Amino acid sequence: MSYFTPATFAFLRDLAANNDRDWFAANKHRYTEHVQEPALDFITAFAKPLGRISPHFVADAKLVGGSLFRIQRDTRFSKDKTPYKENTGVQFRHQAAKDAHAPGYYLHIQPRECFMGVGLWRPEAPLAEAIRRRIVDDPGAWSKAAHGKKFSGTFELGGESLVRTPRAYDPDHRFADDLRRKDFIASVRLNDKQVTSPGFLEEFTDLCRTGTPFMRFLCQAVGVPF
Repeated sequence: MSYFTPATFAFLRDLAANNDRDWFAANKHRYTEHVQEPALDFITAFAKPLGRISPHFVADAKLVGGSLFRIQRDTRFSKDKTPYKENTGVQFRHQAAKDAHAPGYYLHIQPRECFMGVGLWRPEAPLAEAIRRRIVDDPGAWSKAAHGKKFSGTFELGGESLVRTPRAYDPDHRFADDLRRKDFIASVRLNDKQVTSPGFLEEFTDLCRTGTPFMRFLCQAVGVPF
């Protein structure tokens, strides 16, 4: 079955053109019907495939505090005061995420800007250091996890990086570019047609499986089970 539909993208396009509280209040029924409910159905449907990939990640179809991100923006510390996100996001967090910064699976839905991602965004300094140390201690495992043929043929490593290799590491190391990373994430671009197709749940599941070596490496590096 299809979860997301062209109406999902139509609402998000209209929201981008009318990002204010009055418009949203008048169109909240569209958000509920075409964005929120399909996303919650997708989360529920993905719970079983996710459990087969790893029992340590959570698909939580709650309205608040679960896998679905809120549509409201946090504008307290931002110059941009537009009240709503112009996308919807779903994160399948590690069960340890409430107590530790841990890797996760992510789905981003936005007209012509869809993608899915795996990994750990902006880990705290001790965790980033643990990942770098494991890259150095087991470069073969990192090579397979982040630069293996299937993974690198599907995912693109991304995120921000330091200007220089951290002082404790050899700037000429074969993975010096990876040792400079602030974010240990990888993503796959998706088009709107893929996201609205009847087979999208299976496609998303396959992508998550392809990301398994990368996710396992990161989990082991930061000390959480995969």
